[in-house]
Amino acid sequence: MDFKPANNIQDLQYFGEFGGVNPSISDSSTYTFLEAKTMLDTFEGNTDGCYLYSRHTSPSNLYLSEALAAMEGTEAANVAGSGMGAITPTILQVCSAGDHIVSSRTIYGGTYAFLKNFTPRMGINTSFVNITRLDIVEAAINENTKMIYCESVSNPLLEVADIKGLAALAKKHHLKLVVDNTFSPLSISPAQLGADVVIHSLTKFINGSSDTMGGVVCASADFINSQKSVIDGASMLLGSSMDSLRSSSILKNMRTLHIRMKKHSENATFLAKKFEADGLKTVYPGLKSHPSYEIFKSMMNKEYGYGGMLTIDAGSLEKANALMELMQEKNLGYLAVSLGFYKTLFSAPGTSTSSEIPEDEQKEMGLSNGLIRFSIGLDNDIERTYQMMKDCMLNTGVL
Repeated sequence: MDFKPANNIQDLQYFGEFGGVNPSISDSSTYTFLEAKTMLDTFEGNTDGCYLYSRHTSPSNLYLSEALAAMEGTEAANVAGSGMGAITPTILQVCSAGDHIVSSRTIYGGTYAFLKNFTPRMGINTSFVNITRLDIVEAAINENTKMIYCESVSNPLLEVADIKGLAALAKKHHLKLVVDNTFSPLSISPAQLGADVVIHSLTKFINGSSDTMGGVVCASADFINSQKSVIDGASMLLGSSMDSLRSSSILKNMRTLHIRMKKHSENATFLAKKFEADGLKTVYPGLKSHPSYEIFKSMMNKEYGYGGMLTIDAGSLEKANALMELMQEKNLGYLAVSLGFYKTLFSAPGTSTSSEIPEDEQKEMGLSNGLIRFSIGLDNDIERTYQMMKDCMLNTGVL
């Protein structure tokens, strides 16, 4: 693939109002019009370059949206106040009462809860399937299906979606393929592989400093405009808007995303290989033992590696908790949910980010009690980190 996402971001140039090297922040909730007719035209969606109300959009949000669309290679994008604020309006923009969704069985717990427990109230039902089996995905499609939903690299089991294969299925059955790419920004470019809509939680790797929530939907201009419509746009009417101060902060952090993703991947690859060699049950897309290693390799933008997420199985929840507590005590990272921080973060997904999934369904999908999800940080001396982690594993009986 000859797609250069970081170049696309780098080639965007913004000047501040007074010549600043960062664009000025639009610190306004509403915008004035010189003529009354322009306000009417803007409400009807017929005026480019005019701002109406910051729930609809703002100059600061448009700068960030433009950078994210450039990163994914889509016509347009729309930022939201959180990852779920991007996911839920996308689902509701595509699906109505009576419609059906085919979704990966291993997805972020909040998305799972929305599809399993909330959308049925509106007559939208979901079949959860093994997304790595295209035959099973196709068998789940029925006459009411409108969407295939998956994550490039799933949370928390790190299953890898065959996006090209899923895109071919979606096209064959006239469906929207929606891909959450939160775990693999820059490494995988789903729109270039045929996805219709690409979603990120900006809270994670893209922002990278665990101080801001945000989300984005990247898609065609028509789809983004439909979401922002004041008449029936799900993003506009559900109010999942981003604050201009936050979008400005994320845009600045995006400038170092390519450097950070390379280091996250480098460190995670090093640790995954060491853990596996030590005999730990280790899951990482960059290991040849991963069942979808070749698929990831075929999709990836190679310079950014296999991402910063890996899992190990500590054997039991008690051992997992003891290990995480000791690693935090030794300042190897934080026992915390979320990901993409400069320090390593670790959690037991079964009792945290995937706790919305019933225990029997966790077992069915292979989510064990002892599973620890690592978001590997930007440590400069990763060999030292490994030795210290290994000592913690020996002390807690994980090794």
